[in-house]
Amino acid sequence: MAKEFPLESVDVKPVETKYRKISGKIPNNQTIEQLNRLRQFEARSMRGQLPIIWDHAEGINVFDAYGNKWLDFSSGVLITNSGHGRKEIADAIIEQASKPLLTTYCFANQPRIDLVQKLVDISPKKLNKVFLLSTGAESTECALKLMRTYGRSISDAKNIIVSFMDSFHGRTLGSQQMGALGSGRAWIKNLDPEIVHVPFPDGFRNENISFDLFEETLLKLKINPDNVAGVISETYQGIGPNFMPKEYAQKLRNWCDAHKALLCFDEVQAGFGRCGTWWGFEHYGIDPDLFCMGKGFSSSLPISGVIGRADVMELYGPNEMTSTHSANPICCSAALANIKLIEQEKLVQNAAELGKTLKSELASIQKEFSDVVGFAPAEGLVGGLLMIKKGTKEPDYDLAWNIIYSCFQKGLLLFAPVGLGGGCVKIAPPLCITKDALIEGCGVIRQTIKDLRK
Repeated sequence: MAKEFPLESVDVKPVETKYRKISGKIPNNQTIEQLNRLRQFEARSMRGQLPIIWDHAEGINVFDAYGNKWLDFSSGVLITNSGHGRKEIADAIIEQASKPLLTTYCFANQPRIDLVQKLVDISPKKLNKVFLLSTGAESTECALKLMRTYGRSISDAKNIIVSFMDSFHGRTLGSQQMGALGSGRAWIKNLDPEIVHVPFPDGFRNENISFDLFEETLLKLKINPDNVAGVISETYQGIGPNFMPKEYAQKLRNWCDAHKALLCFDEVQAGFGRCGTWWGFEHYGIDPDLFCMGKGFSSSLPISGVIGRADVMELYGPNEMTSTHSANPICCSAALANIKLIEQEKLVQNAAELGKTLKSELASIQKEFSDVVGFAPAEGLVGGLLMIKKGTKEPDYDLAWNIIYSCFQKGLLLFAPVGLGGGCVKIAPPLCITKDALIEGCGVIRQTIKDLRK
């Protein structure tokens, strides 16, 4: 089980730079008192993050109520692509709420009309139908339903869903069965035997990056390829971020075409500019048949969705596939404002350009500490340091945890360790970050690792 960060005051060395300001005790007694109050009433599963109470957040910074300022390398959890607390998004929310129009169920509203058109405009040409939802897990559940429905329209036996080992697609029943990360599925007694998993070609833990392994694994599982309804993959596996080789992705696309299987990319983490392209799958030079959206969609309020081919998205008739809060007008307004900001401020291009800096910084950290940093993948403004126990590829959760906790005390905010065995220090700043802020944050991580090794 993951460790909680301690609720104890620590005297920290004062820090004051353009992007960070920390002084006194972290956390202070008032923060501890309020967090203990929260713990009295809330399930302990919500205790996994650092002991900070967010008071407000602006751009690339998070503030508490006591004058401390953190440089944010989390974006919440890859949510705030255009930055925290953007006035343009807040104004759009206020304007819509002031109409007043707060909810419409599946009745139409103008922000919904404008948003789905905008999403189709920025998506591949053949992916021209949208279904809006609320959470990333909802979107992957929807994709599962659509893939299976499509398969069964061809043959009753065409029901197999292929996913990847060490993947994550959410915490609901279907999404967690597709996601095979760690012990996440242990609570499910009756696993669906027609959801199967193949190794992901990350080039680190699985050094075999040949597409032959995909086909060989299905053969070992006695899967008839023509009975595969769909293949779903995170565009990059969140435990890294791990991208599949371009050649592998292209062979996967061809394989799906040959066997009339749908290809779905889970873009919940990767979309809306995070990878230095509008959609992360653009790095592969292919288009999926459908893809899932979430997280950075609005940089604020909960909204998600699926975009796909019309023949797939319209398998269900009126009122046969709906969601209570689908296309909420306030969430749609926030999403539209977010997309406009990403376009106007060229944040996709910024992520692509600064992605070179992030990749270089992480590669340098890995080289300096190669005995404990096993892998340092990065693309656009998402990267990771996979901490390992010396001489192995075994994740070092304790070291990752200590790095994140120590960075917090220095004014750099990361979320708790993620990935296989919890060994990954994930880095995902808002896309509006500047080069000097990015370098400063990476410098804090470098110094922290150095300090912990003394």
